[in-house]
Amino acid sequence: MSRPLTVVTGGSRGIGAATCVRLASDGHDLVLGYASDEGAAARTAAAVREAGARCVTVRADTSSEEDVERLFDSAAPLGRVTGLVNNAGVTGPLGRLADASADVLRRVVDVNLLGYLLCCRRAARDMAAHGSGSIVNVSSAAATLGSPGEYVHYAATKAAVDALTVGLSKELGPDGVRVNAVAPGVIETGMHAAMGDPDRPAKAAATRIPLGRPGQDFEIAAAVSWLLSPEAAYATGTVLRVSGGL
Repeated sequence: MSRPLTVVTGGSRGIGAATCVRLASDGHDLVLGYASDEGAAARTAAAVREAGARCVTVRADTSSEEDVERLFDSAAPLGRVTGLVNNAGVTGPLGRLADASADVLRRVVDVNLLGYLLCCRRAARDMAAHGSGSIVNVSSAAATLGSPGEYVHYAATKAAVDALTVGLSKELGPDGVRVNAVAPGVIETGMHAAMGDPDRPAKAAATRIPLGRPGQDFEIAAAVSWLLSPEAAYATGTVLRVSGGL
């Protein structure tokens, strides 16, 4: 059998990078999409190749239809795309919704929702035509917690991702395509510093997380890899929460 070929968006850092390396170790070849950090993408691609997988890196803004089409088209030299991990996302600065600018709100919706829709649409077209495939959307525990005082707008887009996952799974099930999501809780990545609170994971662990610690990126990668695997062949339309009890 040919090796699975998976497109991972936001694959240069954090959960995306850990997912790329885990999938490579589990036998996937990769198309690694990244937004801007070429150096980080190259380092992740090197780790993927060291694990024995083929990998192409593609700079792409997933909120752009043209970029999404180019991202998927770049897979052609490696074979047919069998999987998609929709992971690229942004939060904007932490704060109350009343203080968020329209530009921040628009960018969060464009990347976290429109970007997921565009990638799912292309994957649906390609996978349904071959009667098989698997999509994993990276959601968030924020989808049900709401994240008041932090990023209600981000939480709203992740709730939309959950609805997308359920609806699309029912739409594509007859075509042999599975659609699931992983909903991480507070995970130790660079995202927290980027949104203005590098100590957020430690504070959350001390006050809110039942397991008493933040999660690690490889723990989310393991869940993604399982949902893409044949072991999860009867799982579709599920949102798998990996949040330490949040």
